[in-house]
Amino acid sequence: AFLDLSGPSEIKGVWKDSITLPCAYVPVEDLVQQTLSWTVIRDKGSGTVFRRDGSGDHVFLSEYRDRISVPKDAPGNVSLLILDLEISDRGTYTCQVTWRDNNNSLIAKEITTQLEVVKVAATKPIIRAGELGLTVPAGASTSLTCEASGSPPISYRWFRSSPAGKPVLLSSGAELAWRSLRPSDSGTYFCEAENR
Repeated sequence: AFLDLSGPSEIKGVWKDSITLPCAYVPVEDLVQQTLSWTVIRDKGSGTVFRRDGSGDHVFLSEYRDRISVPKDAPGNVSLLILDLEISDRGTYTCQVTWRDNNNSLIAKEITTQLEVVKVAATKPIIRAGELGLTVPAGASTSLTCEASGSPPISYRWFRSSPAGKPVLLSSGAELAWRSLRPSDSGTYFCEAENR
């Protein structure tokens, strides 16, 4: 049986975005995947990032904890997803898979991908205009959501306009929600989006 891993030799990711480092093979009958490991060589040292074996999935480098995953129910797809890319994630990543065949012998293959992390030109947040003039019955629940495009991370703040002139800050989050609306909630609300 012929087995080969495929994936790009280099890939560019954007700082603070997520990226998938592709690594895949076409499953072959009689060959069972035993282990999968992703290792990295980078400025701040090298090591095993991720390992999957009979005992489950393991993340060895603490700076990748909660930021990486490999598809579970996709035979042959052993790509590494990295969330919230850091500049320090740049380096040389190696995907290594071992299989066991009928005669109980092991076959190992590996491919290497160079990851570059780039900062994109910063862009100001642009808020997508919401509905103007929303009428909701008293007692109902509703929410307003602020959405902006631009360089992450973007933070949001919701205000309520006041007749006195100084707007009142209601929440720092993309969503402003009411459980049960009262007539006194009528008014003009606006959101602000901010990034670096």
